[in-house]
Amino acid sequence: MVDRYSIAIKVISQQGYCLAGHKVGDEWLIEYKENKWKTPAEGICPSGFNSLYPNLRVLEFGGVMSEAAPDILQATCPDSRNPVIFELRRIRPGYYTDEHRDRGITPGL
Repeated sequence: MVDRYSIAIKVISQQGYCLAGHKVGDEWLIEYKENKWKTPAEGICPSGFNSLYPNLRVLEFGGVMSEAAPDILQATCPDSRNPVIFELRRIRPGYYTDEHRDRGITPGL
């Protein structure tokens, strides 16, 4: 069986007016546990999620696209006039703690 990882998503840049209301610092968690992949919590823009989904899958299955930052990828929403840049970070076992939850990261449903 292939190892699968949970993924933290964070807005690291936002310019102009985002129709979904995303702002720098917004965070979500896509959890993979008990052999199930949890969908993202409400509030993440469908267009933005569609843009980041391929990178999410690379990280989820342990893929690496950059040796310099093997656990981090970025994706940009398709609105070129009001771009939102998302950072995706692979969560290694033991990384995500109750302290992260206290910071306001929204877990998957």
